[in-house]
Amino acid sequence: MTIDFLIVGQGLAGSLLAWELLGRGCTVVIVDNGTENASQIAAGLINPVTGMRLVKAADIDYLLPAAKHGYTRLAKFFRQDFYLEKPMLRLLRSEDEYKQAQKRLLELAYHDYLDPPDKPESQARPFAAPFGSIAQKQTGYLLTRPLLNSLKDFFIRKACYRQTDFNATDIRFSPVLSWQDLTPTRIIFCEGYRAVQNPWFSWLPFQLAKGEILTLEHGAAVPDTMLNYGNWLVPITSRQFRIGATFDHEQMDTQTTGPAKTTLLNALVPVSAELAQARCIHHHANIRPCTLDKQPFIGIHPRHKALAVFNGFGAKGSLQIPWYSRQFADALLNGTAMPADIQRYYASHFAG
Repeated sequence: MTIDFLIVGQGLAGSLLAWELLGRGCTVVIVDNGTENASQIAAGLINPVTGMRLVKAADIDYLLPAAKHGYTRLAKFFRQDFYLEKPMLRLLRSEDEYKQAQKRLLELAYHDYLDPPDKPESQARPFAAPFGSIAQKQTGYLLTRPLLNSLKDFFIRKACYRQTDFNATDIRFSPVLSWQDLTPTRIIFCEGYRAVQNPWFSWLPFQLAKGEILTLEHGAAVPDTMLNYGNWLVPITSRQFRIGATFDHEQMDTQTTGPAKTTLLNALVPVSAELAQARCIHHHANIRPCTLDKQPFIGIHPRHKALAVFNGFGAKGSLQIPWYSRQFADALLNGTAMPADIQRYYASHFAG
């Protein structure tokens, strides 16, 4: 069967890229092994202002509108909300952070994203904030698992989804590009952290990071607000919430660990000793496909022009992928400039 694109991986990157290409009239087949991926367990947080110095992401002014627009389209199509916009309370961790928050409010560029900070003595319970807090605006989170399940069902109905292991040795380049019974114009790899084992793109400088998160259930009602206290807290229901996430650059596996669980719970104690006693009902771990320069890896293989990669979104996939999938589709179909082009690593990392 002749198709335009074969997409390997049905995480958020592969799913939204396939959705974009299908919407433009392309023929697409998505191949995935059906196992849990990092997108499915990710918190899906979108937070325009981050770090101890409260820095606004340089690209937020176009990434955020694209993300909101993309998730609104999906919500209308599936008649289900996937992106929940909710303010985030940032608990300041030092006097310097409080002073930095005051300075940020003097900058016009931050007015759409931050409210004036609360002084320590006026902090709202039930969260301890000895150095005060600040409300962050235009924050929210993506319900990644429901979205990916809805898209998977859609792909199945369109007969463009195959649940199977993708074996790279099955690719044939001659006389034409083919994989099993498919003859695609291009194969696009959206494999997340598994890209480090890809025979064509393992040379890209990934910096993988294992992350663990907990889902907790409390006997009393959980405050309906997201928290940023060095870690994050996201309310799920009136009595359930998730906390995370750890960053481990050494142990690259998807096994949950006791030390990570202890670390997450201990970090919650100074914020709310009561919530830290909540019962853990789920513990997940997976690996983020982070990159050396914190930019995605998008583009064409330097030698095999029919192979492409769309990967490396790390912890910011929910924010970045809607915009980048549109730009990548434009580049593939219309020849426009490739976003976050992997050409930047051809000379330094591709051995040939």
